[in-house]
Amino acid sequence: MTSNNKLFGILVPIISVILGLLVGAIIMLISGHNPIAGYAALWNGAFGDAYTLGETVRRSTPYILTGMAVAFAFRANLFNIGAEGQVIVGWLAAVWVGIAIDAPMIIHLPLAIIAAILAGAVWGFIPGLLKAKLGVHEVIVTIMMNYIALFTTNEIIRNVLTEQKTTTETIHGSASLASEWLQSITYFSRVHYGILIALFAAVIMWFIMERTTLGYELKAVGYNKHASKYAGMNVSKNIILAMVIAGGFAGLAGAMEGLGTFGNISVMSSFSNVGFDGIAVALLGANTPLGVVLAAFLFGTLKQGALEMPTGAGVPTELVDIIIALIIFFVASSYIIRWALLRFTKEGK
Repeated sequence: MTSNNKLFGILVPIISVILGLLVGAIIMLISGHNPIAGYAALWNGAFGDAYTLGETVRRSTPYILTGMAVAFAFRANLFNIGAEGQVIVGWLAAVWVGIAIDAPMIIHLPLAIIAAILAGAVWGFIPGLLKAKLGVHEVIVTIMMNYIALFTTNEIIRNVLTEQKTTTETIHGSASLASEWLQSITYFSRVHYGILIALFAAVIMWFIMERTTLGYELKAVGYNKHASKYAGMNVSKNIILAMVIAGGFAGLAGAMEGLGTFGNISVMSSFSNVGFDGIAVALLGANTPLGVVLAAFLFGTLKQGALEMPTGAGVPTELVDIIIALIIFFVASSYIIRWALLRFTKEGK
């Protein structure tokens, strides 16, 4: 049974992606576009040359971290819908430290990264505390915290970090994740060293969940908090810790944007959607570190490749959003896919 569950855990996301792409091709045909040309343009937009490859990696980097922010909370049976707000406050904190402090890189860059992690962790701590102590549902609180993060950050940018401007100064070079070497081999794309940090963070998540007592307790609380409490585990502490660590991952994603991609932060008229896309990444990645990394690269590929589709094949970029929605729909309908696989295997025998 365990081996079957692992097999289904691998097959369901793969089949979901294939079905999403197939239905996307049908939609292209119905709307009068050539699906082969459409997907060829998407491929070229993501991997056509060194520049697009670099941009694909750059775009995938924060998705790895927001996917883990959602997945980590899911493993404790918590729904972290607040990754978007945690990204925003992490982005703000990283840029703030990057601008305000003048220090050698060996001190400055870690300080900026730690500030982002702490900001995201605080934004996760609040809903975790309310959930653990008062039973307030974390979905409601995290959604509201997203709006608080957005509007508070905009106000700080206008009135604290600038004088009624919409964009801050560029961070000092000592706080930057930019890599001249990586940029030079990718035709000066915006790829940066953050990808290494994101992959290392995935290893950290795996280690916590699979090799520590904390990870065991978090999973136990996720399966059955009443049994966990009976076994002597501190359920409240584990709920808070799960949200704090999840928030830290999302805050780190904000640092990738602030210290790596943009080097500043601007007033936002709406959400960046990096955190919201992390929900889909976690679902597709089955809430596992390796799955999240692979799903993040898929999303980065789709998002980057979509930019080439209008000019390369006349296909609107919104089609990629439809494909992503279809993939998530099929993941959510995993029961149907499992039933079909079981029926197929039984008939094969």
